[in-house]
Amino acid sequence: MQSIISTKTGLLIFTFLFLSLEVFAQEKIYILPLGEIDEEVIQYLKNKIPHVFSLEVEVCSPKKIPLISFNPKRRQYHSSLILEELSKEKLKGYTLAICDVDLYVEGLNFVFGEANPLNKICIISLTRLRQEYYGLPKDNNLFLLRSLKEAIHELGHLFGLSHCPDPKCVMHFSNCLLDTDKKDFNFCNLCKRKLKDVHR
Repeated sequence: MQSIISTKTGLLIFTFLFLSLEVFAQEKIYILPLGEIDEEVIQYLKNKIPHVFSLEVEVCSPKKIPLISFNPKRRQYHSSLILEELSKEKLKGYTLAICDVDLYVEGLNFVFGEANPLNKICIISLTRLRQEYYGLPKDNNLFLLRSLKEAIHELGHLFGLSHCPDPKCVMHFSNCLLDTDKKDFNFCNLCKRKLKDVHR
């Protein structure tokens, strides 16, 4: 499954429709590496994200993944617990956490990412975005593009967007990685209008 919105905050996502343009204009997007993240990925996202959101992107100092989020039986990290722990810290603004460990939530085998709109923080995992994870030859360009799509998707949730029925829209829910590869890294026209409405 591609991503989920935290259960506690999913119903609050539409409250962001009342944010003003003035407040939005003062915001930045912060990339927060968790653990060791390839610098190429960080710089790629830092350069590409502003083309979609028209906001400045700043990279924060790396933090450790909260140990409380690790499930030894599953050998995975609970993404909701990671977001919960990070939310206790004084984060600067819209925050995109990036990790390179396998994520899950209860009821799902894994997730590529999760968003917590109330606390303006989301997370993506790079682990399952690599071709090598599936025993296939390395494709770095495809890997970077997938990371961008996941980042834009989760950030889209932070800015008030829900899942989109358009399979080409970056906000479309992916049941598998093939769905992710089929869609664009940008928003469809309808989602673009919704974003404009949010900050009108």
